[in-house]
Amino acid sequence: MPPSMETENSTNTSQAEELKLLANEAFKGIVDKGLRRINSQAIDLYTQAIEVNKDNAVYWANRAFAHTKLEEYGSAIQDATKAIEIDPKYSKGYYRRGAAYLAMGKFKDALKDFQQVKKLCPNDPDATKKLKDCEKAVMKLKFEEAISVPESARRSIADTIDYHTIDVEPQYSGARIEGDVVTLDFVKKMMDDFKKQKCLHKRFAFQIVLQTRSLLRELPSLVDINVPDGKHFTVCGDVHGQFYDLMNIFELNGLPSEDNPYLFNGDFVDRGSFSVEVILTLFAFKCMSPSAIYLSRGNHESKSMNKIYGFEGEVRSKLSETFVELFAEVFCCLPLAHVINEKVFVVHGGLFSVDGVKLSDIRSIDRFCEPPEEGLMCELLWSDPQPQLGRGPSKRGVDLVVRSHEVKDEGYEIEHDGKLITVFSAPNYCDQMGNKGAFIRFEAPDLKPNIATFSAVPHPDVKPMAYANNFLRMFS
Repeated sequence: MPPSMETENSTNTSQAEELKLLANEAFKGIVDKGLRRINSQAIDLYTQAIEVNKDNAVYWANRAFAHTKLEEYGSAIQDATKAIEIDPKYSKGYYRRGAAYLAMGKFKDALKDFQQVKKLCPNDPDATKKLKDCEKAVMKLKFEEAISVPESARRSIADTIDYHTIDVEPQYSGARIEGDVVTLDFVKKMMDDFKKQKCLHKRFAFQIVLQTRSLLRELPSLVDINVPDGKHFTVCGDVHGQFYDLMNIFELNGLPSEDNPYLFNGDFVDRGSFSVEVILTLFAFKCMSPSAIYLSRGNHESKSMNKIYGFEGEVRSKLSETFVELFAEVFCCLPLAHVINEKVFVVHGGLFSVDGVKLSDIRSIDRFCEPPEEGLMCELLWSDPQPQLGRGPSKRGVDLVVRSHEVKDEGYEIEHDGKLITVFSAPNYCDQMGNKGAFIRFEAPDLKPNIATFSAVPHPDVKPMAYANNFLRMFS
């Protein structure tokens, strides 16, 4: 090799290492200081290091780690896979990919990677422990699959529950539903009780969830919403169990009613530790006035996510095991998308990996199931936009598209010449991201999006993911 080329390679290596160190420091800021807005700096610096030296597996694995921390699991898997391609003996590549698979609830894929980690690091006690824990999770999953009843033969858990027969103890002083009608007075009392960390009696919780199920089952997979001229309509993004921030939205924008209708665009639960309070509040408003509130399914309205990110554990703690199964059943009834006045398409995730998808195709989706790992339903819940033209692999794997699914520094982001808006309504997400929340208010007939942002409000000292699967935390 000529001396000039040796000098150039040495310079490139040194430059790449400097960029990696800067990226490490920037990313440490995200983790330790909770500054969401500097995530792009960390990713950009890792990317620059890769551009200088694309054959260094460490840079790809480090960027995979950053993507995982920011819940960009599809990108993390791609980067970790690239690290493995460069160096098949680099254990952290398998480790990072396995962690991303775990975060997506893909335990069997994760197990293969952690088996490889153990093979490469046979004497590493941490690798041994994590492999055993992963094996236990897969064994549990296989056991649940083995004892599960086929979908066609499964009896609805809702059909086994008669809330009328559940007695309310004389000492219960919380909110009560008189008869079968959920009233505004009841919802206000229930929300006030929740603010004081009081529980709703199981009789009334069953009533709300069962009545909501009946309402949702009658809806199509794609719901058309009509907003009359002179009226308005509000779209909110992910709430993720942040009940006190949900209450703040209602303080700022008014309670849901026929004259002040809302659409909550999925991911009502998980992460935040007040998911039960959030879902019962949203469902209660749906029972009170079906046209006052619309609800879309998000990727976290699913069994696999709820097992990992806290909702299942919270339901079991605050209500009962029966409610775990009941919520899973009701989540399968949630519509997948909405269209406002034939102009605004609202969906939790995004668009499709194939051309030619029509609204009629979405209407014809049989949504009464757990989300599949591919196809239109999966993409409606999981896909992400990209800045460039065309399509690319998801970071997670009409006139205007409104979607949610991603944390944004200001609570929203406008892309593609104003034709795409991401709205996210969980400020200071997980008590650490430092982002604002936002909601969009549309005025008919022009439906110009008016975006309002807000900051997080205080909540009781219960940490995010307090009820979550501890297994996942070991890999974060």
